[in-house]
Amino acid sequence: MSGRVGDLSKEQDECLQKFKERLKDVLKPCHDDFYLLRWLRARNFDLNKSESMLRNHFSWRVREEVDNIKDWTCPEVIQKYFTGGLCGLDVDGCPIWIDPFGQIDLRGMLKSAKKADVIKAKVQLLEDLHNQIFLERSKQEGKRVDSIIILYDLAKLGMKHLYKPGVDAYCEMITMFEDHYPETLKYAIVINAPRFFPIAYNIVKPFLSEATAKKTIILGTNYHATLNRYISPDELPVCYGGKRSDPDGDPTCKSQIGQGGEIPRSYYKQQMSAEDIDNAVCATVGRGSSLQVECEVDVKNSAIRWQFSSEGYDIGFGVYRRTSEERQKASQMEEVMKTQRVNSHLVPEDGSITCTDVGLYILRFDNTYSWARAKKIHYLVEVLEPDTEDFTNPNVSQASFEVKSDI
Repeated sequence: MSGRVGDLSKEQDECLQKFKERLKDVLKPCHDDFYLLRWLRARNFDLNKSESMLRNHFSWRVREEVDNIKDWTCPEVIQKYFTGGLCGLDVDGCPIWIDPFGQIDLRGMLKSAKKADVIKAKVQLLEDLHNQIFLERSKQEGKRVDSIIILYDLAKLGMKHLYKPGVDAYCEMITMFEDHYPETLKYAIVINAPRFFPIAYNIVKPFLSEATAKKTIILGTNYHATLNRYISPDELPVCYGGKRSDPDGDPTCKSQIGQGGEIPRSYYKQQMSAEDIDNAVCATVGRGSSLQVECEVDVKNSAIRWQFSSEGYDIGFGVYRRTSEERQKASQMEEVMKTQRVNSHLVPEDGSITCTDVGLYILRFDNTYSWARAKKIHYLVEVLEPDTEDFTNPNVSQASFEVKSDI
């Protein structure tokens, strides 16, 4: 049985009645069977886990003042540059959220708005979805509508989207969605998934419930036939092979779907400092010297991601791959990314590379040009392994490092 109203087994119905009895001290008339069954399905009708989940949700609503969030004014930069919007209905009359996520400027967003506000903006959208849009759709359809299809367009998704503060914020949003709006997702459909998508998916998959992972449909660029099984062409923007467009003929439906884009620096607030890099390692690069951070890559097409800042002065940075088991200087190794001096004392540096070969990679902090002063740095480095082809067995690993000098 599906565990939905009208399709309950005897055991599921008994569980629902017990659930009501246990929670009668906090339930309101609006918390009907449709609502309560969402929480039970989210925990596979485990009564104790479902009760704990719902009570935690009620506490969260009070703590975060969610009932008043409709009165909160979302920062302009989020309104203008966050991707996504409601556009069209699926074959069952459920709303569709289309998100051209590959066009979002995660770095600019997190430098222009507080992470808490970015997440709060998503809560505000979800509250509007449940308290207004679902109710309107239910009246129009003559049946309960309480789920949504999310269509992620990952065209233009690149290594820049591995920007760690942005990824961390997005994972927090996923956790919030799973914990407080369970069973809201009908399907998540991913189109235009790039070649490095297994790395990105591997990062977020640990934050997805088993049910959400099963509802995720990952497509490449030849997606139209499969997509039309779920969404009629009449409901899709022209840019996705559909027939919808804005009144001015825009095929991307910009009036309904936020398109993201690079955020102007005029929105940037105070720059991040070394303290903003969570779990950073602190080290000193001696004057006229350099520092090597060894990073073992065991799986082809893994990515190495880094963040670092320096105190007071710039530092050189480059990436190499060791060609011998013996210790090597920079000039003896394979150059992966040329060493350049970066102003990481002004703006923390971050980046990533894809490792097409396995081996020992060296992230080298270069201070050989400065014979007058040592440099203090704060850094964080991670190896992100790609997921398997069938998108199972996630494994995002924190790298093991040794720090050495080559001078």
